[in-house]
Amino acid sequence: MLRPALMVAALAAALPAYADTDLDALRAEIQEMKTSYEARIQALESRLQAAESNTAVTLPAIATPQGETAQPARNAFNPEISFILQGGYAHLKDLPERHITGFLPDGTPEETTRGFSANESELVLSASIDPYFRGYLNAVLNDGSIGVEEAWFQTLALGRGLTLKGGRFRSGMGYQNEQHPHAWDFATNNLMYEALFGEGYGNDGLQLNWVAPTELFTELGAEIGRGANFPGTDRNQNGIGSYTLYGHVGGDVGNSHSWRGGVSYLSARATDRSGSFMDFADISVDTSFTGDSQTWLADFVWKWAPRGNASVNNFKFAAELFRREEDGSLNCTGGMCGAGSPGTYQTTQYGGYAQGVYQFMPRWRTGYRYDLLDPGSRDYGINNAYLPRSNYRPTRHALMVDYSPSEFSRLRLQYTKDRASEGQDENQWYVQYIYSLGSHGAHAF
Repeated sequence: MLRPALMVAALAAALPAYADTDLDALRAEIQEMKTSYEARIQALESRLQAAESNTAVTLPAIATPQGETAQPARNAFNPEISFILQGGYAHLKDLPERHITGFLPDGTPEETTRGFSANESELVLSASIDPYFRGYLNAVLNDGSIGVEEAWFQTLALGRGLTLKGGRFRSGMGYQNEQHPHAWDFATNNLMYEALFGEGYGNDGLQLNWVAPTELFTELGAEIGRGANFPGTDRNQNGIGSYTLYGHVGGDVGNSHSWRGGVSYLSARATDRSGSFMDFADISVDTSFTGDSQTWLADFVWKWAPRGNASVNNFKFAAELFRREEDGSLNCTGGMCGAGSPGTYQTTQYGGYAQGVYQFMPRWRTGYRYDLLDPGSRDYGINNAYLPRSNYRPTRHALMVDYSPSEFSRLRLQYTKDRASEGQDENQWYVQYIYSLGSHGAHAF
């Protein structure tokens, strides 16, 4: 449909072909057509505005079946369910035990199974409970036993960047601590976490987290809990057994780089925490520690992906450092300690790890990690006469390559040079598979 202005221009071009006597009649006809088109356009615009403003839609009423009463609307229970299949093969020396020299071994996990195994498979359920809360469950399956690793609720509507979590959860301290084994970049844990927590620090308690409304990512968190896990113990008492404070900041640098750094602090109380040492006669003795354990962590992560696209190439560097102080009493029994030898116990220890993982082509990655621990200063009081204090620094080198056919599967080969125990130099090989079945949420940064 031509607009009136265009029609006027077209007709005006043809005017010389008409006689002067017909010009007045032609002009009158054009004016009538212009007025008619303008009226029709205004009518169409009015109808369009009325249609845009009338957004309410009236739906026909749905009849309630006879004999039934209307029920309030409810959310159906439709959780996200996933199962992580994890296992593989480990080629290790046949050693009577593995321990970390200079560190109490109670936090270390169970011995890695030699040969084939299917340990650390996980069942995960999560769902929004209602508009105000979300629930999460992570159960770990190991050789016929089931352990609840995480089971918590989390608020959804506190506002102002605040989130409250309650139940059993992995602490927000550090970088790797919140990650489950299937999310690790290597088949084995780093020495730092083994010495401090065994695998990672978890707690039964409450966590309050705040994300500031700033352009620079800023996160602050505080936790209180039972404190039953290493380095603390379950003291069967009311009140708070441990507390944690942490803070993280981060951001983007251009289109290809992002980073995050943070500091954390953990305070826990132990009562008769069992352990073992080798005395001067190279005989294993049992120990029990009662006192305070304080740990400081510093973490840093840097990621690179060309223009933010990580599908082809990307690189991640991560490092964490720790300082742990323990002060209390240590009772030693057996061997040179005899029936029992209580004494003071004070230690200040250090360590950390650094790792880099590079995806050099789609689906293929390679990575290297270096672990170093320093036993630091140790004072066993009267037990200095029975317990040696080695200055040996445990180390571990790990080199891996993995292939991910899809986002739900990963195959990994890893070589580890393990020198965690003084006098032991072990070459370890691991073949690992990780498969994710069902809906699984995205991992943290």
